[in-house]
Amino acid sequence: MKTTLKIEELAELLLAVVVFSQLPYAWWVLPAVFLLPDLSALGYLAGPRLGALSYNLFHHKVLAVACGVVGWLLGMPVVMLAGTVLFAHAAFDRLLGYGLKYPTSFQDTHLGRIGQGRLPAGQVA
Repeated sequence: MKTTLKIEELAELLLAVVVFSQLPYAWWVLPAVFLLPDLSALGYLAGPRLGALSYNLFHHKVLAVACGVVGWLLGMPVVMLAGTVLFAHAAFDRLLGYGLKYPTSFQDTHLGRIGQGRLPAGQVA
């Protein structure tokens, strides 16, 4: 199942690249702004609860799709760009195993614990 989920995230990332290719921006814009959603992790400076809230907001695919659709409906390429970047970034993060955060800690995600303290595959605490 894990492989299937990674294939799905890779397909979503590739879809975002295809959508980006249809936008009126130079190719270098996508890599230049690709990591901007990670600035939402600055919310962790105010604590894990606010950090998780801000991180999850900018890594949630519903927000990404909503931005893309609103940008398309209003003919606003910059809003479509924002949605495409958010979608691509979220898919890439999930492909690497980084999920939406729980308010307990940055390492606690809906895909499991990340970073140090992570248990080896098959080992139960």
